[in-house]
Amino acid sequence: MLKRRSAGCDSEKRSASLAKTQISFCLIAVLALQIAVAAGQQGSSKNQEGFRTPDKAQSFTAPELLAQFSADDDEYTLGEGDEITVEVWDHPELSGKQAVGPDGRITLSQAGPIKIANLSREDAAKSIRESFSRYYSGLVVTVKVDSYTSNRVFVLGRVMKPGILQFETPPTLLEAVTRAGGLPVGGSGAEKAALARCAIFRGRDRVVWIELRRLLTGDNLALNIRLKRNDIVYIPDSDDQLVYVLGEVHTPGAYRLTPNMTFLDALSLAGGPTTDANSNKMKIVRPNRNLERDVSLKDLLAMKPALNISLNEGDIIYVPKRGLANFGYIVEKITPFTTLLLFGSTFGKAFGGSTTK
Repeated sequence: MLKRRSAGCDSEKRSASLAKTQISFCLIAVLALQIAVAAGQQGSSKNQEGFRTPDKAQSFTAPELLAQFSADDDEYTLGEGDEITVEVWDHPELSGKQAVGPDGRITLSQAGPIKIANLSREDAAKSIRESFSRYYSGLVVTVKVDSYTSNRVFVLGRVMKPGILQFETPPTLLEAVTRAGGLPVGGSGAEKAALARCAIFRGRDRVVWIELRRLLTGDNLALNIRLKRNDIVYIPDSDDQLVYVLGEVHTPGAYRLTPNMTFLDALSLAGGPTTDANSNKMKIVRPNRNLERDVSLKDLLAMKPALNISLNEGDIIYVPKRGLANFGYIVEKITPFTTLLLFGSTFGKAFGGSTTK
């Protein structure tokens, strides 16, 4: 009898010890989960600072940064190729049509060659009158421009009508783009256009990059700088302006980044989440800044505009799958405590089973 009572006491002690061990494992696991959740919330709050929602009223480039590059809105000056009419009052033999040559000169009867390039019409008339003053006095001379050939800019790249554009006065950037037929925002290959930026080349050693997207959306009209004669405007292709939508969406892949594209815009282009998607655990990743943020479709549909993030080039949207994949992700984050939990549970069941026999 004493041996049986002693064995019974030992069995109860072992059961109590196992119960305490299992409770300890559970408490460790719960603590690990709380730490992982808190760390995730802290990281999400920190990374959220790297994302923004669309704000069309925000300005990104100060006007004074491009002031030195912008041309002055001065009076038109004559240049190579311009066709003019010289009118000398009461002297038809001195009047006539002229074309400015590559050397910037015209040839007058009796007076000979005279340089008028880079002069206004009034200054050119004054120079012509002085050339005739050796032979005539009191002349009244006027100069009329028949063809503004020299005042040109070049628009290249992804526009509808690339080539040479001629203007009477120095054009603005938007005027040049408009005259070139505008920007094709759809299609593929040659019909694509990158609305993010454009380059303006001036001479051999000057170039400036313009945030064309901000200009076209009205964020910063100061970017609409005035061009100079012979400037080259280049609008690059959009093949490198992409965002990626991956995971449980109907049509995963790469999509062209458009001005002010948001998270919902890209998700819609990919056909939206599938029936197997965990739409409340979607992620947006910004690799170039090492940022990551969770996005819930439920919160988006609850009219929370701050969650509809504005996308940048290279952003990745990932829609995970429901079920075990999500559980496995959480388990992975709490290791090595997971090993202890699983080992303790298995060991407890095995040992407990042997005591009941």
